[in-house]
Amino acid sequence: MASTDLGDGATPRGHAPASNVRHTTWASARKDIVGNALGSSRLWFTVAEGIVSEVYYPRIDIPQVKDLGFIISDDNGFHVELRKPAHYSASLPDPGVPAIEIVHSHARFTFTLRVAPSQRRDVLMLQYRLEGDPSLKPYALLQARLGGDSENNIAGAGTYGGRKVLWAEQGPFGLALLAVTDDAADSWQRTSVGSSELSDGWTDFQMNGRMTWEYATAGPGAVVLMGELPPSGTLALGFGSSKEAAATLAISNLLEDFSNVWDEQVSVWKSWLGDSHRLVLRPDIDRALALSATMLKVHQDRTFCGAAVASLSVPWGDASESRGGYHLVWSRDLVETAGALVAFGSYGDAQDILRYLIATQQEDGHWFQNQWIGGSAFWQGVQLDEAGLPILLVAALKEHGELDGISVSDMVMRAASFVARTGPASDQDRWEEDSGVNLFTLAVAIAALVEASAFLPENAKVFALKLADYWNARIEDWTYVEGTAIAEESGATGYYIRTLPLGAPTHRDALAAPLAIKNLAIDPNLPANAQIATDFLQLVRFGLRDPHDPHILESLKVVDAVLKTDTPSGPVWHRYNSDGYGEHEDGQAFDGVGHGRGWPLLTGERGHYALAAGEDVLPYIDAIIAMSSPLGLIPEQIWDTAAIPAYGLEPGRPSGSAMPLVWAHAEFVKLVYSWVLGRPVDRPLATSSRYGGKRPAIDYTIWGPNLRGHHITAGHRLTIALTAPALVHWGINGWTNIADTTTVDTGLGLYVVDLPVAELVEGNTIEFTLFWLEQQTWEGQDHRIEVVPAR
Repeated sequence: MASTDLGDGATPRGHAPASNVRHTTWASARKDIVGNALGSSRLWFTVAEGIVSEVYYPRIDIPQVKDLGFIISDDNGFHVELRKPAHYSASLPDPGVPAIEIVHSHARFTFTLRVAPSQRRDVLMLQYRLEGDPSLKPYALLQARLGGDSENNIAGAGTYGGRKVLWAEQGPFGLALLAVTDDAADSWQRTSVGSSELSDGWTDFQMNGRMTWEYATAGPGAVVLMGELPPSGTLALGFGSSKEAAATLAISNLLEDFSNVWDEQVSVWKSWLGDSHRLVLRPDIDRALALSATMLKVHQDRTFCGAAVASLSVPWGDASESRGGYHLVWSRDLVETAGALVAFGSYGDAQDILRYLIATQQEDGHWFQNQWIGGSAFWQGVQLDEAGLPILLVAALKEHGELDGISVSDMVMRAASFVARTGPASDQDRWEEDSGVNLFTLAVAIAALVEASAFLPENAKVFALKLADYWNARIEDWTYVEGTAIAEESGATGYYIRTLPLGAPTHRDALAAPLAIKNLAIDPNLPANAQIATDFLQLVRFGLRDPHDPHILESLKVVDAVLKTDTPSGPVWHRYNSDGYGEHEDGQAFDGVGHGRGWPLLTGERGHYALAAGEDVLPYIDAIIAMSSPLGLIPEQIWDTAAIPAYGLEPGRPSGSAMPLVWAHAEFVKLVYSWVLGRPVDRPLATSSRYGGKRPAIDYTIWGPNLRGHHITAGHRLTIALTAPALVHWGINGWTNIADTTTVDTGLGLYVVDLPVAELVEGNTIEFTLFWLEQQTWEGQDHRIEVVPAR
């Protein structure tokens, strides 16, 4: 066994002075590239501002490093931190291949860095070369965040098997950073470890203008490793269950020439892209599709097959201490990813996503708002679209004949039951904010019920379709308003609102009540009927409404007047008016409040509408490409106002939120494939066939379980839907003609009864109360419904 003095602290250099810093921020969210290997390695790397940023191991939701960067110094007062200047260029070896070469240019030097992961070991390899002024030397600095936190990290500078090594540990995780010269000799010169903001390498340079400290150990807390290097060489950053394990892996990989590591990364990814990326359209579109395909693959975990995180970035990471960031699983983003994989023909990955979703479904049928990849909840909210979208994935795989024998009936039944029991309103919309009836969510819920019907027993199928038709028929009644100030200012007669508050379907006056807007320092108290969003476009995409439906066309006028921004990169849309999720007006990072910006994925959604409407789709494809980073990463948001150079904010270019956003890459893929196909690739087939873009005609009103209205249209039957079996004691016109009717089990967790009241006329009333059969007790409340004329 190799000899080691890792961590024994037996050195005259001693222990670094400890700071009070326990939690530090993350790296910039504006990534240059993110990547991983396709072999057995369980490591994901990111690059931002021209240096290595967060590195994840052994799962995609556990960051272990904040960043690994360099200072260039002449050891005589001159020093430059490479991530500070923006004078660098970056390139990929081939379109879509996640390996990167970065060239930092300065008047006194050029520093070239190449980064690639090992295929077989949990090691990230870096090859560097400093050219120019011969008095200059590079210094590597690494900020450890083992276990996703910096609070209890310890660090040391020692040897392992006679080789110098910088290391850090916390709990079950260890990392080791080793360096060799071009001829494979140990290349660390002076080394030091320290506590962040007090005894670390950056502080040493800031205070002394050169490296003067050589501490042997540091921590517990936020620790930084630093080492002096020769002008060129190779670094290996290894990870393991201990510092010794990490060092063993790093040394093993250093015995392999870097060019082999680089070439193997290029080869395996080119092979994978050749199998999954088949369209040949236009060079810039082809490059964007290749990188998008890579982003969909990179963001998948290697242990929990089918789990994929929203982004390997932390929104506004350089100003955030968030434990979760976007390295979490949202079932919505996961299904959006799977939809793009289906478009690519990557059915195996999409099937794994479905298996993962089935494994993490909750007993009542829903999925957590978001979760760690092992299945434990992070945020506890409930979003109805996240229960419906997995059903749409089942339907999409079935349509392509690619369910691969996966048993889906139980999952579909439970998810459809949850949608039926809790819809049409949701505790949160897709933006994780307000409760109520939101049109994106409702479109998903309706489609989920229709698509689920093919997998349900007859009684459940009949009611699922009945409920879907009812919700679809009531969309305009619930969410379309006319004659408002916004409509008049936009030259429109009316529009679909952003969200109808809970309870509002039976209390229309609630439209005038304020609907809270999150992420603002001061809520403007806008009423629900004064808030507009782009979510209604999903009605067209799923075939619930025709693209030329007057309600759609009028709403588009308002959306374009209120939410659209024309940037140098092309048009982009905000999520809704008065959105606060974005940088402040002065460019400072979002800190719980801010000002919403344009989302490229919404440009993609608008492009899908253009396709359905027979318009040119290319301007939207071109806009998304133009909004992307120099290497092609698609951001969550772009800056859409005047430039603020101090924060690197340029109109039409990525903001500081999150980049890449996997959902945005998925939307781009689907837009391009939809353009080629001539229809949305994720349009649910049974849903679009059932409705054909038309509002269904119905002759019934559903009361309950969540919509308890006070009116029924003359000529309609009344269907009472409850979450438990009951006897309905009812009468008409002041409790005359009394009858008792027992509910029937739909199989969806709902118990229904149809009251034959279609012969009643305007002004008649229906009265009823409930006797709960399981508890053998009366509800203790009377309900009254008035018959009103048809609208």
